[in-house]
Amino acid sequence: MKTLHAYLTRQVLASLLITVAVFTFVLLLGNVLKEILSLLVNRQASIGLVAQAIGLLIPFVWVFALPMGMLTATLLIFGRFSADQELTAARASGISLLSLVSPVLLLSLALCALSGFVNLEIAPRCRVAYKNLLFKVRVELSNVQLPEGRFIKDFPGYVFYVGKNRKGLLQDVMVYYLGDKTNSAWTAHAPTGRIDLNPTNQSVTLYLNDAKGTLAGSQGGSGDFVMTFKFDPKEKNQELPKISEMTLTQLWDELHDLERRVGRPQALSNLSKEQLESKRQEWRKQRKDLTSPVRVQIHQQVAFSFACFGFTLIGIPLGIRVHRRETNVGIALALILVAVYYSFIVLGKSLDTHPEWAPHLIVWLPNFIFQATGAVLLWRANRGVG
Repeated sequence: MKTLHAYLTRQVLASLLITVAVFTFVLLLGNVLKEILSLLVNRQASIGLVAQAIGLLIPFVWVFALPMGMLTATLLIFGRFSADQELTAARASGISLLSLVSPVLLLSLALCALSGFVNLEIAPRCRVAYKNLLFKVRVELSNVQLPEGRFIKDFPGYVFYVGKNRKGLLQDVMVYYLGDKTNSAWTAHAPTGRIDLNPTNQSVTLYLNDAKGTLAGSQGGSGDFVMTFKFDPKEKNQELPKISEMTLTQLWDELHDLERRVGRPQALSNLSKEQLESKRQEWRKQRKDLTSPVRVQIHQQVAFSFACFGFTLIGIPLGIRVHRRETNVGIALALILVAVYYSFIVLGKSLDTHPEWAPHLIVWLPNFIFQATGAVLLWRANRGVG
């Protein structure tokens, strides 16, 4: 029995490593082609920097690659196990299917713990670090560096000109502000200055030394001048990461902070019991509306950590039922199941601003459905029911 368990576990582990590597490569390829490859082709980033960016992306794509790899591995191994009549031989020896697959189920639970650690802590931090690294590269190597000898129009409402730029130390700097409905146009000219980057805020700060300015056509004052700009005004950049890029601890802190900001309604003596209860219900609704996106994200990250177990439970009996050795059949079936699973996640995320639909429970539905279906199919396969 131990020999059979060791054999089956080795087969699953070997297939798991291969499938996770393949899915990691495919998922990485999309991000690399979209964001990193252009920097490398344009000689704006070194091989070492690209390797660092890819290394930061790996934990992020593992969030998806681990469950997909486990599902594909179980479909392939147990499909082959059944097609080669190895399962029939094991049953003829008096070994039940449940006792045979117990090490694989334990392996899936271990992967759930690993997925939880990656989903809740490692992946969000790596994603934020990756975006900061990419931002810094773009700022240092793009026109936002304020290249010398040309007019720079990257920021709406402003035109810059720099005579010389020596690694952020500027000479002969001119700034022209076009003005808007509330502010008049002005210009500033400084003999020297410098530019600083803030990857956390994704902003650029321009310091002008002994700048002389004109406001609305009249002579203005002179002195040091400081301006701060967002790197990409079209993007919503914040000091804190988006809630989809927060760790579990950050999400809990964000949730508690939002709840404190709402505040409980005070009991007023001039209100009747019905009016006071109505006010409390309104307060509860406001708090749910405000905190719903954070709650959905918390439930999604935790629920997603159990995907490996649900995929394993349903992958074992389906692999036996398919009864095929072909790899393409197992991969096709795995992709269909993954699409079904993620459709619930997408649905829950799309309703995160509608707490009346309980989106935080919708993200748990695929786990319940896959685990319940897998348990029934596994029980039937153990009894030999077709």
